[in-house]
Amino acid sequence: MKLHGVHVPHRKNTADRPPVRMPVPAVVTVPMSMHIGAPAKPVVKAGDTVKVGQLIAEAGGFVSAPIHSGVSGKVKKLDQILGSNGRYDTAIVIETDGEQQVYEGITPPQVTGLDSFVEAVRACGVVGLGGAGFPTSVKLKVKPEQVEAIVINGAECEPYITSDTRTMLDDAGDIAEGAMLLQKYFTPQRIIMAIEDNKPQCIQKMKEAGKSVPGFEVAALPAVYPQGGEKVIIFHTTGKIVPEGKLPIDVGVLVINCTTLAAIAKYLKTGMPLVEKVVTVDGSAVDKPQNVIVPVGASMKDVLDFCGLKSEPRKVLYGGPMMGIAVPSLDAPVMKNTNAVLAFAEADAGEPVTTACIRCGRCAAHCPLNLQPAAFETAYRNNEPETLKALKVNLCMECGCCAYVCPAKRPLVQVNKLSKAMLNQYNAQQKAQAEAKEKKEASVNG
Repeated sequence: MKLHGVHVPHRKNTADRPPVRMPVPAVVTVPMSMHIGAPAKPVVKAGDTVKVGQLIAEAGGFVSAPIHSGVSGKVKKLDQILGSNGRYDTAIVIETDGEQQVYEGITPPQVTGLDSFVEAVRACGVVGLGGAGFPTSVKLKVKPEQVEAIVINGAECEPYITSDTRTMLDDAGDIAEGAMLLQKYFTPQRIIMAIEDNKPQCIQKMKEAGKSVPGFEVAALPAVYPQGGEKVIIFHTTGKIVPEGKLPIDVGVLVINCTTLAAIAKYLKTGMPLVEKVVTVDGSAVDKPQNVIVPVGASMKDVLDFCGLKSEPRKVLYGGPMMGIAVPSLDAPVMKNTNAVLAFAEADAGEPVTTACIRCGRCAAHCPLNLQPAAFETAYRNNEPETLKALKVNLCMECGCCAYVCPAKRPLVQVNKLSKAMLNQYNAQQKAQAEAKEKKEASVNG
């Protein structure tokens, strides 16, 4: 299987700018759905006093994560807010007191083995901090004998974003400590630190930091987007292909983001759970691009006010320009998996003029998973879910390579997402019909 991709402008303008801490905002709004899986359940109510590191919401299920306060203050209310996915989500609104008092119960967890290690990761509230947001403790809930290789993802292939870069430069020791813990509890044959070759300082830093970790190696990968995609990075580091419908662990691989791993190591040393994020703030509308330490729940307006704006932004994104999601308003909060806030001026964020597909084949030629985006679009518009299934639309990682190279500016990524929804609805209908038929036959035969 040959993997492709695109060469995007790097624009790592903030790579040499260590994170600075923004002032504590007057109010933070902490959503309960900051991770893949079940929303967290609030354990506080209006009028309660909270402190930094205090649990304010418990995990809502196995695939979920607890949430802790990044500020001290008083709970103003539990509210419903509109997310970038178009759905309303429960959020805890906290009026801060500016004192940042630390919760008295903060102590390092006692870790004596694999089970207590995974439980500590769960208690920390850490999720995939590269943008995916999958609860890390769930990913680690595997048998050690299944794990042949662990890939630490430091690719950071999206333009502009440098928050992972700063973790590798500023917290390389924490990443190495996290790698040592993974080696201790999962005993993989290899631990591969994967970094794009446009980050030579990070490569050198991690080579030095990882010398004491058994099986640790640094892989300098070509700077080709989407190098950081899970299936892509697995193939380029191990040569293994994750089949459709399977997980990385099914081919003996665990992938963990470098900032996620550093957060775990810090928690085990300090007992302070995940309550703040380093966020890259950049884009043509931003006056002073920089990396900012932001409490979870701070609004994008507060973050952009801290960095300053040169002009009114036409579009503001969670994440990078390839896979990022536009926010409905600047009231949108920074979440656990927010690695960047990008604000673009009118000239850089206008809607492209879409023309007819010219059948050039660029979308298929550049797709990292050898899919056929133009064929997806045709099948979707013709309402052909069976065709979408045969074309394996669910393999699409929504990386945006197809739309990036399309000369006709077709909305291919959006159509791919809609195609998946169409196929999921079709599969659900088929399942319901099969169950109804089986129930009817059982009734007749009974």
